[in-house]
Amino acid sequence: MSPAPVPTAIKLQKASRTLRLTYADGRSFDLSAEYLRVHSPSAEVRGHGRPVLQTGKQHVALSGAEPAGRYALKLIFDDGHDSGLYTWDYLHELAIEQSSRWQAYLDQMHDAGASRDPHTSAVRFSP
Repeated sequence: MSPAPVPTAIKLQKASRTLRLTYADGRSFDLSAEYLRVHSPSAEVRGHGRPVLQTGKQHVALSGAEPAGRYALKLIFDDGHDSGLYTWDYLHELAIEQSSRWQAYLDQMHDAGASRDPHTSAVRFSP
């Protein structure tokens, strides 16, 4: 299996709260800050093998992106999260699987009775 392609251009678009990745084949992907935040590769999110559902991240923004060697990006979010290293492989995976991963996240949120909105606390009542 060959490694994922490295983006030829990376643009942090603060106004739209997205990260645009452009590849040599001409494809571009816009990944929202919320999507990247809830899919962080950090131990805090991955939960040491037991993923922790990230709630209330609807309004999170990217405040920076720094290279981590030649293999990854360190993304800095305005909620203080900055501990995940997004490898080129992982970013490419997030880009090409964006639709299915996002829907799976929304389904998890629904099943947990949780909210993307940090100002809403969802309460689940049992009959």
